[in-house]
Amino acid sequence: MTSTLEAIKENITSWARINSPWAIHYNSGSCNGCDIEILATLTPRYDVERFGIKLQGSPRHADILICTGPVTRQSRDRLRRIYDQMPEPKFVIAVGACALSGGVFEGCYNCLGGIDQVLPVNVFVPGCPPRPDAIIHGVVTLLESLKQ
Repeated sequence: MTSTLEAIKENITSWARINSPWAIHYNSGSCNGCDIEILATLTPRYDVERFGIKLQGSPRHADILICTGPVTRQSRDRLRRIYDQMPEPKFVIAVGACALSGGVFEGCYNCLGGIDQVLPVNVFVPGCPPRPDAIIHGVVTLLESLKQ
């Protein structure tokens, strides 16, 4: 009896996580081009909220961490702290060329590289900056992988 209730609870939790993920955005040192494109995904033209995605202000309520920019020495600890504050299961999306590899900032004295140098990344969205439809595709790819 209890295993059946646990299975039902797990199915409902998984359904809710897939159908209404909450995201938090963190800029770890980029030029703000990707940030503008992420904000464009929230406008009525692209309307990422049709997938149930809501932008959160607190990492304690977020399921998805959307990162832009290369990891700098200043932002490394802060990025790790935000990730640690998120409840399990948590997912990371790296948006833009800088978040993937360091981009134009690669080789700078204070740049450590892409987001995957500090956090495990689930989805990479390439581009400089990526278009809003590419960002939406990355989010949908993550949600599809959760269904399986």
